[in-house]
Amino acid sequence: MKDEVRTIVEKIGGVVEEVKKSEIYVRIPQQTVRTAARLLYDSEAYFKTCVGVDEREVNGFYTIYHIFGLDSQGVDIVLKVLVPEEDPQTSSIVSEVPAADWCELEIQDLLGIKFGGRLTKRLVLPEDWPDGVYPLRKEFRYDEKPSRVIREELHEEAGIPVGPYHPALHEPEYFELYVEGEKVVDVAYRGFHVHRGIEKLAESPRFTYKQVPFLAERICGICGFVHSTCYIMAVEKAADIETPERAEFIRSIVLEVERLHSHLLWIGVAAHLLGYDAGFMHAWRIREHVMVLAEYLTGSRKTYGINVIGGVRKDLNVDKIDKTMKTIAQVREEFKKLADALLSIPQIKSRAVGTGVLTKSEARALSVVGPVARASGLYRDVRKDYPYLAYGRVSFRVPLYTEGDNLARLLVRVEEVFESIEIVKQLVDLLPGGSVVVEEYDIPPGRKAVAAIEAPRGEDVHFVITGLGRPYRWRVRAPTYQNIPALRAMLRGTPLADAPLTIASIDPCFSCTDRVLVVDIETGRKSFIKLVRGG
Repeated sequence: MKDEVRTIVEKIGGVVEEVKKSEIYVRIPQQTVRTAARLLYDSEAYFKTCVGVDEREVNGFYTIYHIFGLDSQGVDIVLKVLVPEEDPQTSSIVSEVPAADWCELEIQDLLGIKFGGRLTKRLVLPEDWPDGVYPLRKEFRYDEKPSRVIREELHEEAGIPVGPYHPALHEPEYFELYVEGEKVVDVAYRGFHVHRGIEKLAESPRFTYKQVPFLAERICGICGFVHSTCYIMAVEKAADIETPERAEFIRSIVLEVERLHSHLLWIGVAAHLLGYDAGFMHAWRIREHVMVLAEYLTGSRKTYGINVIGGVRKDLNVDKIDKTMKTIAQVREEFKKLADALLSIPQIKSRAVGTGVLTKSEARALSVVGPVARASGLYRDVRKDYPYLAYGRVSFRVPLYTEGDNLARLLVRVEEVFESIEIVKQLVDLLPGGSVVVEEYDIPPGRKAVAAIEAPRGEDVHFVITGLGRPYRWRVRAPTYQNIPALRAMLRGTPLADAPLTIASIDPCFSCTDRVLVVDIETGRKSFIKLVRGG
């Protein structure tokens, strides 16, 4: 434990239960959780997520794990709080750490733990879900389907459909934009319309450790390899499984290929929203080179299926290495021309400059991640702060801007395309020999681990507690989960016409198709805007 970290841990107090290379678990009493959270926040730690676990059959308690990242030290400090079964409530830390808002509400919905000292509402569960039924409690079966509760106070809002309109979002989400004339004055959000219960499913008898990577890869249609890798890293870390170095390089190469096609997709979408459809076409044309490369390397354009605990299924031969180098050289050449053209158009800059601003202080309070954080002046990149896989072996620059507007988020992603190309070149040049998988390993129960990967949208976090044959608890915190709450700050005070671009600027990942409800606060008139993203 480094001296700086030791000092912070000593100030927190409590009982240090476990110390790993990049994780420290500290059990603290409920009455000191707010003080400890504030101390970590003031120590420049970023709040990552909180995890609720039903550990009654292990220790007789529900447990909450608050995960903070000391990025400057490359270590996570995990605050462990025990919550009694007979009185499942504890103190909220939202007043000290605003970024904890969603995960506390999620724990309340799914585990039934109440948080004192904060406003509460349903976040994940629908309004017709019965009271007192909590899906993440162990007695709740993964295939159980509770009866709906019809509440008299629920009613459907009447709306005027406008559209379909395509600001290029992915999946079901629900924004209410409150406007005065053409200016947005407030924003409300409701998501989780297609919550798939994957965490519960992974701990069910239907799944084993080896099967969960396939489930994890289907969390997101764009960055599924990120999720499968992050899950596997957490399991390998918990079980002390040493992955072959060649496998770590191959995972890193595929992760950067995934980043390339994700960023190129988003840049095309941004060009479309800014009225430059030729740019949209060219970005997706260039992206197609990357998709063909992904299929050549893994056998599939998406959901690659090459990750296994202990390594990867497929090696890279000489032909694949040659194809990789030729493809990324072609992508770099063609993307350079597109980027120069895109950023030279005055109308592009005028639409993006000064819109959707997220200040550095707001970004810090909400612990935003990825390009959203870097565009607001926060130097955060898991590949640098917590080097994993082969990233400690390569050099690259982390693009950083301070304006916090839509243009800054565009520029970060443009520069990251070039950086990813250079990373792939270095990884291929340094690719070591040897095997690509460990065939024999053991996963003891009761082990814990936090893993993080820099996804195209930002830090992806997976937390695992091992069980017998499958995870006892698996928690996934995707980047968008952390960034959506920042949209309220980004949208307030902006013209309504800029809302689609601002929402898209965080590159949100939802699930299929939904709407924005626009409410004129003077007339009360409501209208719906359809949000659809293909691809």
